[in-house]
Amino acid sequence: MGSRNTTSGEREGLSEEREGLSEGDEEVDYAALVSFLLRNGQVRLFQVDRDFHDDLADEDDDFNIQCCPETDVTPDTSKIDVSTLLQAVFRKAKPVQTEYAVQGRTASLWHNTKTNICNHLLRKRQSNGGLIEMGRPYMHEKSMFTASFLPNNGTELDRFPSKLFCGTYSQDGNVFLSHARISIYVSLTFPRDSSNCSGQSRLKMSVGVCWILAFSPDGCYLIYSSWSENIHICNIHGDYETHSALDLNPSQAQFCAFSIQFSSDNKEILAGANDGNLYIYDREKGERTLMVDAHEDDVNAVCFADSSSQILFSGGDDGLCKVWDRRMLSESNSSPVGTLAGHSDGITFIDTKGDTRHLISNSKDQSIKLWDMRCFSSENAVENARRAVAQQEWDYRWQRAPRRSRRRILVKGDTSLMTYRGHGVLHTLLRCRFSPKFTTDQNYIYSACATGKVI
Repeated sequence: MGSRNTTSGEREGLSEEREGLSEGDEEVDYAALVSFLLRNGQVRLFQVDRDFHDDLADEDDDFNIQCCPETDVTPDTSKIDVSTLLQAVFRKAKPVQTEYAVQGRTASLWHNTKTNICNHLLRKRQSNGGLIEMGRPYMHEKSMFTASFLPNNGTELDRFPSKLFCGTYSQDGNVFLSHARISIYVSLTFPRDSSNCSGQSRLKMSVGVCWILAFSPDGCYLIYSSWSENIHICNIHGDYETHSALDLNPSQAQFCAFSIQFSSDNKEILAGANDGNLYIYDREKGERTLMVDAHEDDVNAVCFADSSSQILFSGGDDGLCKVWDRRMLSESNSSPVGTLAGHSDGITFIDTKGDTRHLISNSKDQSIKLWDMRCFSSENAVENARRAVAQQEWDYRWQRAPRRSRRRILVKGDTSLMTYRGHGVLHTLLRCRFSPKFTTDQNYIYSACATGKVI
């Protein structure tokens, strides 16, 4: 989460000294407190000079400009142009002329026309018992049709008494889960009709500080983490209420799992934490079964590649995305099968396309990268990425992005297929995702932005 991590010894000293400062001291020695914060990297001093004041006075101070790099209108598409991903997208989504039999006539329809295609699709499906074109099922036609549209304007459904940190849908789309600073809300009803949006939200539970949460694949449970050694699991449905703590048994006291996810069979929970480790918790055994030293800094993102839950992705503040094979992974063999290098700052989130090949990563270098996991980076590229990350001297949690981050920065040996810019990554671990398969066939990538927009 943070731009730099502290060592285990410093964390222990931090814990002991905090206890000393909080217990039994009626008068606080502010000089000692500031000295302590500086020594442990919690506060930094910056020199303010004339150039800084000049920077504050120019037009570049507009928040949107300061926060977001300019959209790259001439991106480098040389790699994706020859990729199998682009070929697959063209096969599915390009405006192919299709013949539909309508009332004895043949109508040529294009995806980019204003003709009401829905009526033709429905008639074709009802007349033949299923719309099939060139051997492809109706769901393909549906995704091709809906891929022509972008979401409409958002509608306010509810208000909460405190700031919301994130939200996520269950896999079936029937439950939306969001969490505020100390509370978790479960929204059970969100009508599709935007003219009658009255989502029903209820307080599920009050917790400490909920850091991240996730649904189980069956939608029956949620898990969340906070600054403790436990992951908490709760039921969503039913008259009974389950709230259990799953101990990850970490090696340090100051601990938080920054990213968590269920396996597809609900049996295991994958977690990445601030100590740089990956954790796997076995729900059937009721214990942590694996702890792997994965990254040199905080692990901000973990993700399963597909429904098999055998291939894992992890990303951290070291700027590297690592690929792991669950079948080969053990505490005695903690080497990734490959590394994807190209970001010049820490990774905040990873999302997978679900095809065991492609994934995207969001980063504090103000970019999203699209990867093919079959194209691993060389050792030289990994070292170049490490050097680029080590040169970062700003903290995204409370500082604005430096000017250099708004420029195109190339890491030599970058193996990503594409780099997307135009959004701001500040203050928290902002997410990026592929668009849903059942609506737009994953033809889009969307991301949160520090301006409060979705890009």
